[in-house]
Amino acid sequence: MSVDRPAPSPWFGQPRGLTVLFLTNMWEQFSYYGMRALLVYYMTKQLLMGQEHASLVYGIYTATAYFTPILGGYLADRVLGKRRAIVIGGSIMAAGHFLMAFEPAFYPALATIAIGNGLFLPSLPSQIDDLYDKGDPRVGWAYNVYYVGVNIGGFLAPLLCGTVGEVWGWHYGFALAGVGMGAGLGIYLWGQRYLPAQARHPQVEAGAAPPGRFDRRTVTLLLAVAASVTVFRAAYEQIGNTVALWADSGVDKQVGARAIPMSWFISLNPLFVMTMTPFLLAWWRRQAERGQAERGRAEAPARRMATGALIVAGAFALLAVLAGTNGTGATGWPWLVLFFAVLTFGELFILPTGLGLFARLAPPGRGATTVAAWFLATFAGSLLAGVVGTAWSAMGPAAFFALLALVAAVAGAMLRGCDALEQQVQRAREATGKPG
Repeated sequence: MSVDRPAPSPWFGQPRGLTVLFLTNMWEQFSYYGMRALLVYYMTKQLLMGQEHASLVYGIYTATAYFTPILGGYLADRVLGKRRAIVIGGSIMAAGHFLMAFEPAFYPALATIAIGNGLFLPSLPSQIDDLYDKGDPRVGWAYNVYYVGVNIGGFLAPLLCGTVGEVWGWHYGFALAGVGMGAGLGIYLWGQRYLPAQARHPQVEAGAAPPGRFDRRTVTLLLAVAASVTVFRAAYEQIGNTVALWADSGVDKQVGARAIPMSWFISLNPLFVMTMTPFLLAWWRRQAERGQAERGRAEAPARRMATGALIVAGAFALLAVLAGTNGTGATGWPWLVLFFAVLTFGELFILPTGLGLFARLAPPGRGATTVAAWFLATFAGSLLAGVVGTAWSAMGPAAFFALLALVAAVAGAMLRGCDALEQQVQRAREATGKPG
């Protein structure tokens, strides 16, 4: 089946379809992170759950939201087509967000959002590679550009949904998240003419080639990276859980006579993604050119991801020192800003790189399914993060953050071990003429 190749957009010099995809996911992220910014506070302050119970519910919910894409990715590739999966999934998610406005529907609302997310989430990024001809050098940076776009939604969500929820009422904040999901669906439907034609139908239709198969080395690499990211997520996902609880009670948020709303600090992570990414892309581009000139090969994704995990370990080590130094006193809010800056810098090395690695290694006709496997690692990591979070009350902030630093460092060591295998896979794909 032919793929439409519209002229490049003035946005980043990329195809217009990339703009449609990241604007769609920007609003989906707005709805997801808008609800997530309120979730722990809503459970502990409105529903009066204990910290351990709330952390476990938070972990189970975020884990389930990243497990359902495995089924959703299969349905998108083989039954519904990516377009239909996105429309159905987004509609279900919007309904779930509106259900959050009703207290008795709390658990059904969480389940509804997770189900809709399963159809929606893997089908968007799996369309990115289809926007480019084979060998187009822009595809190497497309996932970082996409990551900037979706983080705009993550930046706006705590500021808008979080502020509305904290000031005017939790249920209004949840309803605003539902409005954001509806906006994302509208953008996706409007931008259909800029998207790959095969996104509109399942791969089994219209005489498409049969789905490809994974080779053994690729499967081993993806499993090893997924296991490493699972460990990494156990630490990283605490920023919306135990880090938020510590920041609420252990950080001095006063500026003059006013206190900074806690939800504003959650916006720092996506804000730093947007501001740091252009500089990192320029740096990586120079490194890639130097690597090609000196060694004939750019930096391996697994090695870059390992660097990111170690940087994140340093961010949690900073919190451990701060919590241990201040004891029962409050930490100044600029230190929390520094923590988010270091954490985000490391995140940019690992998360968009891993997503791009999974998408590029997908066989023909298995794009959504392979991207869903990336989110399966997020599922396992989020579930593990919920379990790890239950130790917060027993360990205390300093010891707990030191544990998170150790967990992130272990993930970095595991990713460094994936480097040799990734190089083997890359050489094999180059030998057979496959993109990668």
